[in-house]
Amino acid sequence: MIQAFHLYGRASRALADQSDWLLPTAARLVFAGVLFAYFWASAGTKLDGIFTPSTGAYAQIFPKLFEAVGYDASQLGLWHRLVVLAGAWAEYALPVLIVLGLFTRLAALGMVGFVLVQSLTDIVGHGAGAGAWFDRASDALILDQRAFWMLLFLVLIVKGAGPVSADRLLAKAAPRLAA
Repeated sequence: MIQAFHLYGRASRALADQSDWLLPTAARLVFAGVLFAYFWASAGTKLDGIFTPSTGAYAQIFPKLFEAVGYDASQLGLWHRLVVLAGAWAEYALPVLIVLGLFTRLAALGMVGFVLVQSLTDIVGHGAGAGAWFDRASDALILDQRAFWMLLFLVLIVKGAGPVSADRLLAKAAPRLAA
């Protein structure tokens, strides 16, 4: 039995020694495989041109207000247009930065903010059910699903991008650039 504990201890230490590269690399790979296309497609619904928000974007981001103005985007102001554009651009840029591993901690922090706003808009603006934690069901689209997203972003915020990343290349180049 003691030998089993020693074996377990050695295996645990070996895994812990690999966590600095394994966790962020796996997090970025999972993000690329599961969430990248989701965010990219969502951003695509928000723009008719690089500086032209789609009508659907206002319905997604400001659902109650857009309904109150009779679904007439011309009734909304510059602020609303800027929020829609910033949201769409962020939804394109932040996932690309995460996949490339460029400014990863900042991009993951931006995604946390983005997903929080997205979730609140879904719950308050669209009336989506948030679900509940600790309810034996794992299929709540807001609380359960997005908790996993947040965990993935937390790994990237804490651990960074990992060894196969633009951040690592920049860190290696920084001393040469400073000279």
